[in-house]
Amino acid sequence: MKNFLFGLLVLCLTFTGTTNNSFAQGSFQLAVLKYNGGGDYYANPSALPNLIEFCNQQLGTKMTKDVPYVEAGSPDLFNYPLIHMTGHGNVVFSGQEAANLRKYLQSGGFLHIDDNYGMDQFIRVELKKIFPNNQLVELPFNHPIFHQKYNFNGLPKIHEHDGKRPQAFGIIDNGRLVVLYTFETDLSDGWEDQPVHNDPQEKRQQALQMGANIVMYAFME
Repeated sequence: MKNFLFGLLVLCLTFTGTTNNSFAQGSFQLAVLKYNGGGDYYANPSALPNLIEFCNQQLGTKMTKDVPYVEAGSPDLFNYPLIHMTGHGNVVFSGQEAANLRKYLQSGGFLHIDDNYGMDQFIRVELKKIFPNNQLVELPFNHPIFHQKYNFNGLPKIHEHDGKRPQAFGIIDNGRLVVLYTFETDLSDGWEDQPVHNDPQEKRQQALQMGANIVMYAFME
């Protein structure tokens, strides 16, 4: 898969020049990463459809709310410009899966990993399989991903978990942020249907707005 295929998707994006920085593009899908190891890759099933609906309303996107699960080693990965990954537990990538993910990301794809509590110790090891020579670095508050349509001083704190501060980590390859790992925030819980976690509306709005920033950044960079 070549960069120009993802470039075609980016060319579909058109800024309207309005003050809310809305943009429009042809219909496409986001997907959820299906991985091995026993972790619940299927957690938060209403999260991405709700984020897509929010983006369609607030950013002017035209994304379909049909969200497929795609296996880490599948060539179907290349059909989706942004892949979301979440879960609470173990993650294992085989050598072939790691190579496929690396090829996908170096071809212009973007991976957002949201620790749903319990994934951290596993995902850090598996990311080294994908990019053995790239460090997972914390993104500063002035990073553009925090300042798309919505301005944030770092990640919003949606769920308490261990009470640690929320952190955004990234892997940068050839000058481009290809992996965003959000830790101690639980953005995707905030994207879920309100009755699932009974989060306050303010928290849900913060989560959705930060999610919209991620989508916007992934397509504009």
